[in-house]
Amino acid sequence: MSKSSTPLLDRVRTPAELRMLSESELPQLAAELRTEMIDAVSVTGGHLGAGLGVVELTVALHYVFDTPQDRLIWDVGHQAYPHKILTGRRDRIRTLRQPGGLSGFTRRAESEYDPFGAAHSSTSISAGLGMAVARDLAGRSSKVVAVIGDGAMSAGMAYEAMNNAGALKSRLIVVLNDNDMSIAPPTGAMRAHLARLVSGRTYLSFREAAKQVTSRLPRFIREKARQTEEYARGFWTGGTLFEELGFYYVGPIDGHNLDHLLPVLRNVRDADEGPILVHVVTQKGKGYAPAEASDDKYHGVSKFNVVTGEQAKAKANAPSYTNVFATSLVQEAGRDEKIVAVTAAMPNGTGLDLFGEAFPRRLFDVGIAEQHAVTFSAGLATEGLKPFCAIYSTFLQRGYDQVVHDVAIQNLPVRFAIDRAGLVGADGATHAGSFDIAYLGCVPNMVVMAAADEAELRHMVRTAAAYDDGPIAFRYPRGEGVGVDMPERGEVLEIGRGRIVREGTTIALLTLGGRLQEALKAAEILETHGLSTTVADARFAKPLDTDLVLRLAAGHEALVTVEEGSIGGFGSYVLHALAAAGRLDEGLAIRTLVLPDRFIEQNKPEAMYAEAGLDAAAIVARVFEALGRAMPRQGSAKA
Repeated sequence: MSKSSTPLLDRVRTPAELRMLSESELPQLAAELRTEMIDAVSVTGGHLGAGLGVVELTVALHYVFDTPQDRLIWDVGHQAYPHKILTGRRDRIRTLRQPGGLSGFTRRAESEYDPFGAAHSSTSISAGLGMAVARDLAGRSSKVVAVIGDGAMSAGMAYEAMNNAGALKSRLIVVLNDNDMSIAPPTGAMRAHLARLVSGRTYLSFREAAKQVTSRLPRFIREKARQTEEYARGFWTGGTLFEELGFYYVGPIDGHNLDHLLPVLRNVRDADEGPILVHVVTQKGKGYAPAEASDDKYHGVSKFNVVTGEQAKAKANAPSYTNVFATSLVQEAGRDEKIVAVTAAMPNGTGLDLFGEAFPRRLFDVGIAEQHAVTFSAGLATEGLKPFCAIYSTFLQRGYDQVVHDVAIQNLPVRFAIDRAGLVGADGATHAGSFDIAYLGCVPNMVVMAAADEAELRHMVRTAAAYDDGPIAFRYPRGEGVGVDMPERGEVLEIGRGRIVREGTTIALLTLGGRLQEALKAAEILETHGLSTTVADARFAKPLDTDLVLRLAAGHEALVTVEEGSIGGFGSYVLHALAAAGRLDEGLAIRTLVLPDRFIEQNKPEAMYAEAGLDAAAIVARVFEALGRAMPRQGSAKA
């Protein structure tokens, strides 16, 4: 095969090789890149729509900027798959989100082209500004580019960073990828021409010269000249908000038109102006008809058929925890008009889209703004409403100060529905719900529940709806339930009271949350070795059922706690209760099984829990270790 007939993507293994192509070859490269990404994600699953929308932008950025010397930061990382393909990782792109494979997000340890790790949104401008300041202090001339989506721009952190960047006047380029909000849609060639003009050296030099002239005029004339220039430019291009934050605004421009992108990016690259924002309008799912037609369903996908777009669906044996939460909340809201729901840009992920269909005026999506979501919920509670603030465990971390200061100190009855508790699979450590038991349990006035199965979750939704004495939280895993019989409606649980699920006499397994089924399996194994085992579900981490803990401690040789959370959580509370009761020195063997003190990499959830030592086999092994006995060989069960 001659070089000319070789696919361009086969000739581009790094951005340096990309920059050897002619501009006329770039549209073909973009088309090949889009096809490669669709094919790869069809095999692995992952985030599709956002990446398809930035194919041309990715090509243009790596073509114009000297990466990795120039820093290119992708916010969140959902849209970074084309970037990974172009930066030496094409041969591994079909390992995305697989055990030992590429991360679904940018990751510093993975490539020198990933200068900052992402997964939570709205961090790119802050990180980029830090890099730009470090560059200036070192006397380097490299460029720093942060690419942030319009959804991520709904978070306060992005504006805090822009405000700081505007004050510092550091040379920082922010590319606003507008693929949903359409702040100001492009209107064709005239808009692109104006963007090119106002980003060019001639205009910027004239603008700087005008500043020098007006600086010698009286202050009121100088201020009026500045306002007139900004108004004239804002009339044609928009961007007044960004100008007020100290950024020079360019755009909007068509993010799929390389003839528009390349000259503008070159202009801002070569500008000596302070921080610059380039507003690029793109289309999610661009170039793949099923994704263009339904960008919400193709944001994150399972494996799919490239021809039809049909996604593979695992056979459901039980309803998902998310669906149980949503349907239970709809049920309770039908009986109580004071119930409202709050989500931080995750109505589908939290199941609250179902709530919104039933009660559209009672659902509030505040955008990617978890801090605001929590305090907004607190405000709702002050007026007698019953807010359910549904946020993934990993994202609630972003609103922790508000949980403490705006909710708990005022003892306001905000209900926190915490999805994705525990390990979550392919999204890896960044999305694991590892810490909420520890970080909520230490807060005064807070009630913390954890659902062991889908029926328990239904009970906890009703319990939270009925609880008005202060903040209450309930956590539940990702994925489908365990297949227990579901009550028609949940019961109101007694606060701080657990339950015995299985009675025994020698070993006590006390679980909190979704490890109950593994504990029951472990009990069956232990029974075969002559160890009669009690299994209890604590239900509450706080207030802890101290009576249950003391009963288990008094009646068994060993007590093992099991939880899907970090050190410092439920197991620590049990140890504290036993110490307070003087029960730690009476010959009771105690072990606390928690997530290890490290981040666990992406894998199937069951493999991650096995690695963490929280499956049935690990529980059995810890019981024998606690008793000081050798683990029996397989097949040596006591008759």
